[in-house]
Amino acid sequence: MRRLPPLPLLLGLLALSLLSVWFNLHTGTLSLSLLDALQHPDTPQAQVFQALRLPRAANAFITGALLGVAGALMQVLLRNPLADPYILGVSGGASVGALLALGAGAGALTLHSAAFGGALVSMLLVFSVAHGRGGWDTTRLLLTGVVLAAGWGALISLLLALSADTQLQGMLFWLMGDLSFAQNSWFGALALLLVTPVALLIAPALNLLACGELRAAALGIEVPRLRIIVYVLASLATASAVTQAGNIGFVGLLAPHLLRLAGARDYRVLIPAVLLLGGTLLSLADALSRLVIEPRQLPVGVLTALLGVPLFLFLLHRAQRSHGG
Repeated sequence: MRRLPPLPLLLGLLALSLLSVWFNLHTGTLSLSLLDALQHPDTPQAQVFQALRLPRAANAFITGALLGVAGALMQVLLRNPLADPYILGVSGGASVGALLALGAGAGALTLHSAAFGGALVSMLLVFSVAHGRGGWDTTRLLLTGVVLAAGWGALISLLLALSADTQLQGMLFWLMGDLSFAQNSWFGALALLLVTPVALLIAPALNLLACGELRAAALGIEVPRLRIIVYVLASLATASAVTQAGNIGFVGLLAPHLLRLAGARDYRVLIPAVLLLGGTLLSLADALSRLVIEPRQLPVGVLTALLGVPLFLFLLHRAQRSHGG
C-alpha cells in the first residue's frame, strides 16, 4: 500500500469521518434529514432525529474512536500487531457486570455503571497479578489477561444458563455489541478527551518502545512506568467503549493495522489517525447494520465481525505475498 504523507492522511480521514457520521444520521426506516430537523425542530420527525439518530451516531463514532486508540496502545504495549483491545480481559469483566445488571432488571444508567465497574475490577486484577513480586513483563501480562478472560467467559456462560428466557435476548444483543443500549455519549466523550491527549504526550516515547524495550531504556525511557501508563490508558478506553456498546470486535484490530499499511507508524500521527478511522469504521458499520435486513437490524458487533474477518485475512495474505516477493 502506498505510504501517504501525514497531513493529507489526517485531512482525508477527517473528511471520511464526517461523511460516515452524515451517512449514519440519514440511515434508517424513517426518511429523516438533518436540515429538516434544524429547520423544523418541533415536528415528530425532528424529535425522533434528535432523540434517537443523533445520540446513536455520536455514540457510534465515539465508541469506534475509543476502540481504535485502545487497539493502537495495546499493540505497542504487547509489541504484537494482532493484539486487540479485548485481549487482556477488560471486556469480560464489563460483560459480567452488564449481565448482572440486566438480570436484575436495571436501567441504562445502572447497566453502564455495572459494566464500567466490572471492567475496572478486571483491569485491577490483571495489573496486580501480572505485576507480582518479580516485576512486570509483556509475557506475564499477556498470560494473565488471557487466563482472566477465560475465567470471565466461564462466568458469562453461567449467567446465560441461569437467566430467564425473557432476559436472554437483551443479554445476547449486548454481548454481540449493540449500540441501541447507548443513550448518552458524554461518558465516552469524556474518556476519549482524557485518553487521547495523554497518548499524544507520550507518543515520542511510544515510538521508541515500538523499536524495543532495550533500545527505549538505553535512550532514557522509564519503560516500566511507560508500560503502566499505556496499560491504564488502553484499559480505560476499552472499558469506556464496552460500557457504551458491548463487545464490538475488529475495529480496534483493523484500524491501526490499516494505518500502518498506509505508512502511519509515527504515534504522533497514528493516534489521531486511528481515532478518526476507528470512529469512521464503526459509524459505517452501524449504518449498514440497519440496512442489511431492514426494517430489522443486526447487532453492530456481528456486522463488524462478518466484514472484519475476510478483510483482515486478505490483508494478511497481501502482506505475506509482499514480504515473499
